[in-house]
Amino acid sequence: MAPNLGVLCPRGCFGLGRIPPADFNTEGGDNLREYEVMFILPPELEEDVATSATERVRTYVTTAGGEVHSLDVWGRRRLAYPIERHNEGVYHLAKFALEPEHAIELDRNLRLNEQVLRHLIVCLDS
Repeated sequence: MAPNLGVLCPRGCFGLGRIPPADFNTEGGDNLREYEVMFILPPELEEDVATSATERVRTYVTTAGGEVHSLDVWGRRRLAYPIERHNEGVYHLAKFALEPEHAIELDRNLRLNEQVLRHLIVCLDS
Protein backbone atom coordinates (compact mmCIF):
# COMPACT_ATOMS: atom_id res chain seq x y z
CA MET A 1 0.00 0.00 0.00
CA ALA A 2 1.34 3.42 -0.92
CA PRO A 3 2.00 5.84 1.92
CA ASN A 4 -0.52 8.63 2.26
CA LEU A 5 1.20 11.93 1.57
CA GLY A 6 -1.97 13.82 2.43
CA VAL A 7 -2.62 17.53 2.51
CA LEU A 8 0.08 19.91 3.71
CA CYS A 9 -0.74 23.42 4.82
CA PRO A 10 1.61 25.99 6.34
CA ARG A 11 -1.14 27.14 8.69
CA GLY A 12 -1.42 23.72 10.33
CA CYS A 13 -4.73 23.16 8.58
CA PHE A 14 -6.92 20.16 8.57
CA GLY A 15 -7.40 16.61 7.54
CA LEU A 16 -5.60 13.45 8.53
CA GLY A 17 -5.69 14.33 12.22
CA ARG A 18 -4.47 17.89 11.90
CA ILE A 19 -6.11 20.68 13.91
CA PRO A 20 -7.86 23.42 11.90
CA PRO A 21 -6.73 27.01 12.46
CA ALA A 22 -8.78 29.34 14.68
CA ASP A 23 -10.17 31.27 11.70
CA PHE A 24 -11.30 28.09 9.87
CA ASN A 25 -14.87 28.67 8.67
CA THR A 26 -16.90 25.45 8.85
CA GLU A 27 -20.17 27.08 7.85
CA GLY A 28 -19.37 27.36 4.16
CA GLY A 29 -19.29 30.66 2.37
CA ASP A 30 -16.45 31.99 0.29
CA ASN A 31 -13.51 30.44 2.17
CA LEU A 32 -11.38 29.58 -0.88
CA ARG A 33 -7.72 28.79 -0.33
CA GLU A 34 -4.99 28.41 -2.90
CA TYR A 35 -3.71 24.85 -3.46
CA GLU A 36 -1.27 23.03 -5.66
CA VAL A 37 -1.53 19.33 -6.41
CA MET A 38 1.18 17.21 -8.00
CA PHE A 39 0.22 13.74 -9.10
CA ILE A 40 2.09 11.02 -10.99
CA LEU A 41 0.47 8.67 -13.50
CA PRO A 42 2.01 5.48 -14.91
CA PRO A 43 3.86 6.04 -18.22
CA GLU A 44 2.06 3.21 -20.04
CA LEU A 45 -1.41 4.77 -19.65
CA GLU A 46 -3.16 5.56 -22.89
CA GLU A 47 -3.30 9.27 -23.65
CA ASP A 48 -7.10 9.42 -23.43
CA VAL A 49 -7.06 7.67 -20.02
CA ALA A 50 -4.43 10.12 -18.72
CA THR A 51 -6.48 13.03 -20.07
CA SER A 52 -9.59 11.72 -18.34
CA ALA A 53 -7.66 11.48 -15.04
CA THR A 54 -6.57 15.12 -15.28
CA GLU A 55 -10.05 16.20 -16.33
CA ARG A 56 -11.45 14.36 -13.31
CA VAL A 57 -9.37 16.64 -11.07
CA ARG A 58 -10.51 19.74 -12.99
CA THR A 59 -14.16 18.62 -12.85
CA TYR A 60 -14.02 17.90 -9.12
CA VAL A 61 -12.58 21.33 -8.32
CA THR A 62 -15.10 23.22 -10.47
CA THR A 63 -18.14 21.26 -9.25
CA ALA A 64 -17.03 21.83 -5.64
CA GLY A 65 -17.16 25.58 -6.23
CA GLY A 66 -13.44 26.10 -6.79
CA GLU A 67 -11.43 27.66 -9.59
CA VAL A 68 -8.71 25.92 -11.59
CA HIS A 69 -5.90 28.37 -12.38
CA SER A 70 -3.64 26.00 -14.33
CA LEU A 71 -3.26 22.33 -15.16
CA ASP A 72 0.17 21.51 -16.59
CA VAL A 73 1.66 18.25 -17.79
CA TRP A 74 5.34 18.13 -16.87
CA GLY A 75 5.81 14.98 -18.89
CA ARG A 76 7.61 11.72 -18.37
CA ARG A 77 10.33 11.75 -15.71
CA ARG A 78 12.45 9.20 -13.92
CA LEU A 79 11.31 8.41 -10.37
CA ALA A 80 13.76 8.58 -7.46
CA TYR A 81 12.74 5.04 -6.50
CA PRO A 82 10.43 2.41 -8.04
CA ILE A 83 6.73 2.81 -7.28
CA GLU A 84 4.59 -0.26 -8.02
CA ARG A 85 7.40 -1.54 -10.31
CA HIS A 86 7.48 1.73 -12.30
CA ASN A 87 10.80 3.53 -12.76
CA GLU A 88 9.21 6.43 -14.64
CA GLY A 89 5.99 8.40 -14.34
CA VAL A 90 4.10 11.21 -16.03
CA TYR A 91 3.96 14.23 -13.74
CA HIS A 92 0.96 16.59 -13.63
CA LEU A 93 0.72 19.87 -11.70
CA ALA A 94 -2.53 21.73 -11.01
CA LYS A 95 -3.00 25.05 -9.22
CA PHE A 96 -6.48 25.86 -7.96
CA ALA A 97 -8.56 27.60 -5.29
CA LEU A 98 -10.91 25.45 -3.22
CA GLU A 99 -12.62 25.33 0.16
CA PRO A 100 -10.62 23.32 2.73
CA GLU A 101 -13.22 20.60 3.30
CA HIS A 102 -13.30 19.91 -0.45
CA ALA A 103 -9.50 19.67 -0.54
CA ILE A 104 -9.73 16.84 1.98
CA GLU A 105 -12.23 15.06 -0.29
CA LEU A 106 -9.98 15.61 -3.34
CA ASP A 107 -7.13 14.01 -1.39
CA ARG A 108 -9.35 11.02 -0.63
CA ASN A 109 -10.41 10.70 -4.28
CA LEU A 110 -6.82 10.77 -5.51
CA ARG A 111 -5.78 8.22 -2.90
CA LEU A 112 -8.53 5.84 -4.05
CA ASN A 113 -7.81 6.35 -7.76
CA GLU A 114 -5.81 3.33 -8.93
CA GLN A 115 -4.34 5.25 -11.88
CA VAL A 116 -2.52 7.72 -9.61
CA LEU A 117 0.84 6.39 -8.39
CA ARG A 118 1.49 9.28 -5.96
CA HIS A 119 -0.01 12.66 -5.19
CA LEU A 120 0.61 15.59 -2.89
CA ILE A 121 -1.70 18.53 -2.17
CA VAL A 122 -0.06 21.64 -0.74
CA CYS A 123 -1.89 24.68 0.65
CA LEU A 124 -0.18 27.80 -0.75
CA ASP A 125 -1.86 30.31 1.59
CA SER A 126 0.35 31.53 4.41
